[in-house]
Amino acid sequence: MTAEAIGLETPARRLTGIDLALIALFLIGLYLGVSLQITSKIPLTCAPSGFAGLIMLWRRRDDIQPRHLAGLLGVVALYLVSILIATDLAFLSKRFTGLVQLTYGLVIGYGLFLTLLRAERRQIAGILLGFCIFIIIGCVLENHTGLRAISDRVREKIYDSGVVYDADLRDQLLYGHIRPKLFTSEPSAVTFAYTHYCAAWLVVSPWRWKLPIYLGLVGLAMIVLPGPTLVLMLLLMIPYLILLSGANRRRSPTRIVGMIALSVVVLGITVAVGQSLFAARLAELSRGEDASFFYRFTGPMLVAFDIFRHFPVAGAGLTGESFITDNVMNVYMNSPSFQAAWRISRIGDVLTNYFWLHWIYLGLVGGVIMFAALSVWLRMLGVPSVLYCWAVWLILGQASGSYVGPKTWAVLLIAAGTSILSTRATREQLAMSRWQSLVPPRFAT
Repeated sequence: MTAEAIGLETPARRLTGIDLALIALFLIGLYLGVSLQITSKIPLTCAPSGFAGLIMLWRRRDDIQPRHLAGLLGVVALYLVSILIATDLAFLSKRFTGLVQLTYGLVIGYGLFLTLLRAERRQIAGILLGFCIFIIIGCVLENHTGLRAISDRVREKIYDSGVVYDADLRDQLLYGHIRPKLFTSEPSAVTFAYTHYCAAWLVVSPWRWKLPIYLGLVGLAMIVLPGPTLVLMLLLMIPYLILLSGANRRRSPTRIVGMIALSVVVLGITVAVGQSLFAARLAELSRGEDASFFYRFTGPMLVAFDIFRHFPVAGAGLTGESFITDNVMNVYMNSPSFQAAWRISRIGDVLTNYFWLHWIYLGLVGGVIMFAALSVWLRMLGVPSVLYCWAVWLILGQASGSYVGPKTWAVLLIAAGTSILSTRATREQLAMSRWQSLVPPRFAT
């Protein structure tokens, strides 16, 4: 009896240095969010990620499976239908631009996904942990050395003046110091990347004591780069513990109950941490003075409900903010949580939650159909838990907008790739154990 006979894949998977460099470049692009203007209407968002993703797709072209491609084309076709049936075709050009950007994000994310499947877990875990350590060290240096001046000069060069964060005084009032930006457009970009990469590391790392290390990374971040987004790091443990941890071991009722109980404890810790470390921010929120929270959660949710009433079938269409400007303003002005003194320069700047943008752009009916289509595609890709991928996507959506941008779809496809890596390794360990138990030691080579 051979190892292959019981399903054990003996060839070692390991990426080359070029592949690892491309993955690192992709993650840098997501972190920086730098765009290049391709045409007057179409920007190449997260440009480094775009270049890296397309190269990875070319390098992995032999790994593209017909069912993967069919699923991707089906998803894009449904998005095309959604913009064609959305109300008022006068906005079709703008919606088509959104479709191009979304397709670009899905394609380069798929290139990254295929590359992740070729990797050894330790390789990907090393890159992710390296990024997290770099962010921590960089933020410490920015807080205590002259790195902040260098970072600010770089930011002024690579970002438009309209997107550079300038709320340092507010940070000093809420957190006692200026939050580090570390070459990004704003502090939330740093905390989002740190949260995302740490959570992905938790899934893919083979270390036995990775949970305590992960909690240590949470604690370090709370001190060095504080922000409400970091609370999501604790929430992201829950879908991992329930849906992936030990997924291929025999999951006894005792183990399942234990994971659920541990998740409840994590949820309680999350609430306690949020209330203790961000008391000033919560007080501001309770007084209705937190514009950032309103634009990230409350406002987009209320607009989505309004879209369900007025455009339930196809929503506003992709990137259809200009079509629903009056609806957004009416919803905001009638909300007790909104203050008229808050300035709105662009509707897209006050809808910064890609989960709710899914429903705003597609409507109730279209949103359900697209969730189903994307879930079918995830299943075609071979993910062990579609629910896990959507849970990660939903949680991180509370801290990021730009539904058609690469970052949104990288979250989903990185969750898909790392979940496959994690459970595949467990399956191979079980297969090896079974093989060794069935074959005498002298024949087990």
